[in-house]
Amino acid sequence: MKEFDPNYRAPEGNPDEQGMNRRCFLKTGALFAGGMAAFGSLLGCGDDRKRIRLPGRLEPDGTVIVRGGCPAHNCGGRCVLKFFIKEGEIVRIETDDRPGDDISDPQLRACIRGRAYRRRQYHPERLQYPMRRTGKRGEGKFERISWDEALDMMASELQRVKKKYGNASILVPYGTGSYTQTNGRQTAARLMNLFGGSLGFYNSYSWACISRATPYVYGTGITGNQRQDWVHSRYIIMWGWNPAEMRDGTNTEYFLKKARENGARIICIDPRMSMSATALADEWIPIRPGTDAALMSAMAYVIISEDLHDKEFIRRCCVGFDKSQMPEGLEGEESYSDYIFGKRDGQPKTPEWAEAITGIPRQTILRIAREYGSIKPAMLYQGYGMQRRAYGEQPVLGGCVLSAITGNVGIPGGWASGIALQAEDGGPFWNIFPTGRNPVSATIPVFLWTEAIIRGKEMGPEDGLIGAEKLDSNIKLIWCVASNILINQHADTNRSAKILKDENLVEFIAVQDQFMTPSAKFADLLLPVCTQLEMWGLQDGWKYGDEVILMPHLLEKPAETKSDYEIASELAERLGLKNEYTLGRDERDWIEWAVKYYKNTRFPDIPDLERLHEMNRGVYTRPIHEPKVAFADFRRDPGKYPLNTPSGKIEIFSRQLYDMGKPETIPAVPKYIQEWESPFGEESKKFPLQAIGHHYMSRVHSTHDGIDWLEEAFPQRVFMNPIDATPRNIRDGDYVTVFNERGKIQIRCRITNKIMPGVVNIPQGAWWKPDKDGTDHRGNVNVLTSHRWTPLAFGNAQHTIMVEVRKVM
Repeated sequence: MKEFDPNYRAPEGNPDEQGMNRRCFLKTGALFAGGMAAFGSLLGCGDDRKRIRLPGRLEPDGTVIVRGGCPAHNCGGRCVLKFFIKEGEIVRIETDDRPGDDISDPQLRACIRGRAYRRRQYHPERLQYPMRRTGKRGEGKFERISWDEALDMMASELQRVKKKYGNASILVPYGTGSYTQTNGRQTAARLMNLFGGSLGFYNSYSWACISRATPYVYGTGITGNQRQDWVHSRYIIMWGWNPAEMRDGTNTEYFLKKARENGARIICIDPRMSMSATALADEWIPIRPGTDAALMSAMAYVIISEDLHDKEFIRRCCVGFDKSQMPEGLEGEESYSDYIFGKRDGQPKTPEWAEAITGIPRQTILRIAREYGSIKPAMLYQGYGMQRRAYGEQPVLGGCVLSAITGNVGIPGGWASGIALQAEDGGPFWNIFPTGRNPVSATIPVFLWTEAIIRGKEMGPEDGLIGAEKLDSNIKLIWCVASNILINQHADTNRSAKILKDENLVEFIAVQDQFMTPSAKFADLLLPVCTQLEMWGLQDGWKYGDEVILMPHLLEKPAETKSDYEIASELAERLGLKNEYTLGRDERDWIEWAVKYYKNTRFPDIPDLERLHEMNRGVYTRPIHEPKVAFADFRRDPGKYPLNTPSGKIEIFSRQLYDMGKPETIPAVPKYIQEWESPFGEESKKFPLQAIGHHYMSRVHSTHDGIDWLEEAFPQRVFMNPIDATPRNIRDGDYVTVFNERGKIQIRCRITNKIMPGVVNIPQGAWWKPDKDGTDHRGNVNVLTSHRWTPLAFGNAQHTIMVEVRKVM
């Protein structure tokens, strides 16, 4: 980050630079405006409305303690931080300290990422000024320009591309770098919808298969009980689930510990001994990646063979279990029991069959099947890594069916599996900032945006396109907000880079970010964004929870940074849309509106914004004393409370999937299908190791990469079992090359027994750092991943990877 130049004078007509910049100064890497008042401290300069008012008492040393939300980077949690602010600078961060902590309303305690946030907030490489590309895309060469120049360029390019190619040629890509209402992708989406729309997308990189597949069984994604109910469970399977690192709702670890204290046995099925397996489970069962559906099928074989299934629940509430329950007109098709016992393919799905596929001993399979089938109530919670694979829909469907046939649906302590949004209303909203209706009806799967660049006009329903038979144009302009998806987080990084370097394909790329990310280096226009602590914001829970967390304006914006909302507002003015876009509201006004929205929907007792701020608790919560149970009404009376499925019941056999006519890749009952890159395939002769990329404690996807405190605790490594390392003459700490036909990376190796033999783990999110030959030296797993997508959800299958590892000599 360049030193701030106090003598810099902005071009005429830019009052923002002429004003704010000259009244700020640089201190310990953080730009802030000084000045502390007494009680109800004021920071800042300019008109009174824009001053920062910090609630709370002034400590003797001049410190003010303010509670607020942890910046929402989509870590899987929503936590409360306790900020110690002195002379306009955060000097210390702690976490939620509300008294009376109990299971009905537990503290929202932050992990190391939130507690270390000062190291990101005051990082010397934060972007400060608008910049225009001077070198080739990807080189990271830029020159500083004024905001007027930047916004004029952006407005001109939007108008040019719209006129020449139409609105469907514009993409505001998937991005989860901010969920604070007025910072994040949604601010750009609102403007584009007023501008005539942009190419739509559906699904997500996180939940593509699990969100698409679950409703085929249950007719909804609201399949989870409130977490306070977990203490009623007696047996919990954490299947590929690692909440200790990726959170999956703040305090999920807490609720699991409470369940364990209450007598629950917890097992963890995962290729690696994760932090969750170590801290939360009684047993770790390593499994070969991509074989989860085989294990589920073998468990079903044991449960049905030994008469452990809930026959009465199946009879009343399910269809497709056996030939007596098949949908009308499909009586002769393969039922679930037919598949499990090999009536059609000649292969019973026995524990012996599954052992050869999964690597789990048959006796272990027998035991866990019997435990899950006989200990009631039981909970099978599916993590998301297993569905980011080839045929990732199958383990989702398989887990739902196991829950159904054991009768664990609709009861306290049970769990229906699938995506498991919170009963009874689906849980938190996440973003409520109104984006409006997109006038462009054409919508692509989120993962296929690179396809829409190179062959968009050729794409049709067979590529997951909905809302139109064909696209009118390939993607020609990308406005990337709060996202590192262009390069770092998309599959096959080298392919993505090649596509984006070609200026004949995408003609203009604008990126808004806080740092020079790998994606930002491909921008034609780079716009600096403030952090979530430098503006007003609001968030609610992540998937689970009954709270609203306030993010008060704590710090001045450094240098020439702006919020995403400010940028969109000023761009809207140039496009003649400012009144429609802002509705006369600034950031704080929108947060006030958001609080009222929550009051009129989920939380009628929430105080207004002013009171929330004065309370200085950081959060409004609704204690849960009687947790809701998904499908309780349906279980009690399926005739009166039918599901939103064709049959009104739980569809073990799905007529909808059957009607797609693709039994080899989209079967009507859940099946194990060998992946297209597999240790059992031809590619394993050249690339014999499976690779996975788990969510690392030091990062939120790619956010926080390179933050020193986090890097010290969790350095980027490739994790490898000694059984695989020894024949390759690799020792702990050696530099190794991990490679396949798509690319190669070079990083240090960590030798550990906490990873299954035949599997290596490269934590996802490291920032791509290629040398002149294209070898990545930071350890970005997406250099190795494939852009091939799953058959039903058109979702990313980025965990399906085969590689080889060699020691760097």
